[in-house]
Amino acid sequence: MRYVVPFGRGYGVARRGVDPFTLMRREMENMLETFARDLESAPAVAENGFFSPVVEVKEDDKGLTIEADLPGVDPDDVSVELADGVLTLKAERKMEKEEDKEAEEGVKYHVMERAYGTFLRRFNLPWEADEENIEASFDKGVLKIFVPKKVEEKKAKKIAVKAK
Repeated sequence: MRYVVPFGRGYGVARRGVDPFTLMRREMENMLETFARDLESAPAVAENGFFSPVVEVKEDDKGLTIEADLPGVDPDDVSVELADGVLTLKAERKMEKEEDKEAEEGVKYHVMERAYGTFLRRFNLPWEADEENIEASFDKGVLKIFVPKKVEEKKAKKIAVKAK
């Protein structure tokens, strides 16, 4: 029966006191710890020039509220659109005084974590929205959008009474 189990006692790698599954588990734990550390310290910018601000979406019986943190974004560089049941948020955070930064010769950045670029996020609405009453506000770097649910008016149906 020993020939059926390749890593049994006295055979292969296990004979030297090293369990391959223990080694694999340790390697996976190290990899996940490294990934988590890198993720925490990484700036919120992708390689394609898009930055990814934090977004919260919450729903109640009245509608959907979306809040997006857009620090450093000018309100004129923010747009919100609704088309075919898809809400699109688009914002751009521009680097301040780009020509001055290029002119600074001999300046080395040691840490550059501030993200610049375009933000684009789309949300599929789970129900039909009341497009006429959508509200959006921008205060202290937070974009807040309220999308109300479309309220269907229930009309009483008049039933004709027939005399016999």
